[in-house]
Amino acid sequence: MIAKASRRSWFIWSAAVIVYLLSVFHRASFGVAGLEAASRFGIGAAALSTFTVLQVGVYAAMQIPTGVLVDRFGPRRVLITALVFLGTGQMLLAVAQSYPLGLVARGVLGFGDALTFVSVLRLIAAHFPGRQYALVMSFTSAIGFLGNLAATVPLALLLRGPGWTPTFLVAGLMTTVYVTVVAARVKDTPAGPAPKAPAVRKRELLTQIASAWRVPGTRLGFWVHFTTMFAPNVLTLLWGVPFLVQGQGIAAETASALLTVFVFGSMAGGPLVGSLISRHPGWRMPMVGGYLGGAAAVWAVLLGWPGHIPLAVLIPAFAFLSMGGPASMIGFALARDYNPLQRVGTATGVVNCGGFVATTITALAVGVLLQVSGGDFRLALLSVVGVLALGTFRMLVWWRRARVALFVAQARGEQIPVQVRRRPWDAPMPEPARIPAAA
Repeated sequence: MIAKASRRSWFIWSAAVIVYLLSVFHRASFGVAGLEAASRFGIGAAALSTFTVLQVGVYAAMQIPTGVLVDRFGPRRVLITALVFLGTGQMLLAVAQSYPLGLVARGVLGFGDALTFVSVLRLIAAHFPGRQYALVMSFTSAIGFLGNLAATVPLALLLRGPGWTPTFLVAGLMTTVYVTVVAARVKDTPAGPAPKAPAVRKRELLTQIASAWRVPGTRLGFWVHFTTMFAPNVLTLLWGVPFLVQGQGIAAETASALLTVFVFGSMAGGPLVGSLISRHPGWRMPMVGGYLGGAAAVWAVLLGWPGHIPLAVLIPAFAFLSMGGPASMIGFALARDYNPLQRVGTATGVVNCGGFVATTITALAVGVLLQVSGGDFRLALLSVVGVLALGTFRMLVWWRRARVALFVAQARGEQIPVQVRRRPWDAPMPEPARIPAAA
């Protein structure tokens, strides 16, 4: 157990978090480059959505394997590998002239992106005491959004100035060069390299994943992440600028500037949410519930507004939706609290799949609906409301089940992360003879 984080640990974290910043920049670059990509590759809305679906799909599929790789080889090596794939993918996209090659480039980039966040979280767990975990995690998320900021107005200006190939080629080269910094500065643990974990057999790995998935707190974290982060992702990664430009008649430069509302909102909200849930873990689910209720109201306003939506409505609406990123971090705190330490990496990977699975489904649904409706954004964005409703329902189901698991643990006299009291809406307690043994 770490008593206090050293200055060296903060330097190591600062070097590693830049990798996450770079990965978010590359991930979000299509948020303002979508229209240029459609023109460059000669594609429509459904084909354009495939770029994000592929990249985010690769990201989601790699989360659990990434946890295993980090356990096996240490976060430093995995971060170096991530930089190589990120840089290669972006440089390949810079020179791509055909749609298939562009898809390959985004797939390579998605693979590199998938390796970053879980690796940085593992470094935080190794270098900082448990009481600082949520706070440092929230700082990580906030700094990552600087990459998102760079992928809005600055990237839009570069695409209109130097152009597609020079912009993405330089971004890829700079990412690859940063390998030297990570190799020199990042250490797996305060003592140096992490001990190499033994190879995990396929059956043992599947058992570990299944064990994490069976924990109600893990399942709750998955649905929290699924429901809170996907809508901001869909707007910032792909459909925000097309919605504003083609659906609302806003100039492209203004649309890019509007996406910065998501960035600044998340940067401000991340540390705030992290500090609150560190001091008051019992506030976690009420905060999630409050955000989801507000998000439903925001989407009702955006999709029900007659005619073009004024900026005075769009800006506060986007500011509120931007809090979905910070709220999604609560899912990782749940994974850490409800799983034994040796399974936290796997549980974190499971939770991190949630929001990106939802993003993949929704981004594709929006593209398909735009294609079949002739560009009706109000109809297409109803898919966001549908996924939001599904995720909220499943989250409530697993919130009740996670509370039952806490009541069972309380009855055994075990230490639990959050003190709870039974409410009229809580599910019945299982019969004593049927209570499973503690994991």
